[in-house]
Amino acid sequence: MIIANCDYLVLGGGVSGLMFANKNKDNDVMIIEKENELGGYCRTVYQDGYIWDYAGHFFHFANPQIKNFFETKISSDQLIVKEKCTKIFYKDKILDFPFQANIHQLGKNDFIDCLYDLYFKEEKEIYSSFLDMLYGKFGRSITEMFLKPYNEKLYACDLNNLDQNAMGRFFPYANFEQIVRGFKENYHGSYNSHFLYPKKGAKVFIDALTDELSNDIIHLSEEVLSISLKEKYVITNRRKITFKYLINTIPFNKFLNMITDIDYSEVVKNLSWNKVLVLNLGFDKNTEFNDIHWAYFPEKSYNFYRVGFYNNILNDERLSLYVEIGYSDKDSFDIHEQLDKTLLGLRDSGIINDHKLISYIPITMNPAYVHIDSSLNDTKQSIKNELSEFGVFTIGRYGDWKYCSIEDSMIDAVNLAEKI
Repeated sequence: MIIANCDYLVLGGGVSGLMFANKNKDNDVMIIEKENELGGYCRTVYQDGYIWDYAGHFFHFANPQIKNFFETKISSDQLIVKEKCTKIFYKDKILDFPFQANIHQLGKNDFIDCLYDLYFKEEKEIYSSFLDMLYGKFGRSITEMFLKPYNEKLYACDLNNLDQNAMGRFFPYANFEQIVRGFKENYHGSYNSHFLYPKKGAKVFIDALTDELSNDIIHLSEEVLSISLKEKYVITNRRKITFKYLINTIPFNKFLNMITDIDYSEVVKNLSWNKVLVLNLGFDKNTEFNDIHWAYFPEKSYNFYRVGFYNNILNDERLSLYVEIGYSDKDSFDIHEQLDKTLLGLRDSGIINDHKLISYIPITMNPAYVHIDSSLNDTKQSIKNELSEFGVFTIGRYGDWKYCSIEDSMIDAVNLAEKI
């Protein structure tokens, strides 16, 4: 067997792993990536004149260090800055997002129900689940018209099984006063009202992350098969690699299953997640909805929960969409059946009419959204403490099994690099 060794072995060539390597590029670093290209879910596909990412990514850089890193590598003329325009297709109306702040845009009876239930909601000090929190903070009507059905489609699970803080700072909370003020004033409860997007897709950020990395440290199409913590080595489909420090960005469940000398199977059994089928669709002409960046679809008559309009971001003349459909990790699906249902839904919504589908690519994200359970937090932290004793660290959205932004994942990498 071929044997290699390094000081810093990074598992996964997504944003977390690449940012860590950038911060250690003068040291002995290796990156192992099972795919034939870097980027993880930030990969970009160029097909038939369309630009599609593996999932809908829109970038917000608030951290000065991360912001400065990209500003030095990407010229402003490569980027588009947009003031976010997001909508909700509900019944026969198109509402501003978030739903709870724009109930005054509903029909009269629905508006009265939402306002009444919002005023007389029964808040608690402690909520037992995500669904319990929705009822307590927003009342029955807002919850059952939008928040419950939409998040059930997104997470593909019983919302009673999600932690009340499943979405953290990304959930658009609003109290009664804020919502009523929103009847006359624009609501700005979203965590960011503007976003960046590269003219050539998310890959531009991956290229920036690899700009100063030597090709010699990057190893594509190499898959990790097993890991020994105690003897500090990894077995891949090509060789054995010993390490001083191991930095994992592979999904936490898969990573734990690879470890051979400590049994984490009981922990893995308690982890859950969804998967998402992303249909990237290119049509022959534009749509009448020429200002929406992405839209939400809570009603079960649509098989998808969200649709994003690449053409409205990139100012293209042809309609270019990503459509997201959520499933539990155990669900199976037929892509062609879902494509047919999606096209019907897009017609029913008025997004397309006699449009011709020119090009499409289906992509499955698995995992897509992890199911946050605060009862597992102590267990996860205990495992991370145990791993660190072997010089092993697990970071990023999937490595750390959490709901966070792309920037948060890179901050994890920067902090770890500074720590070790």
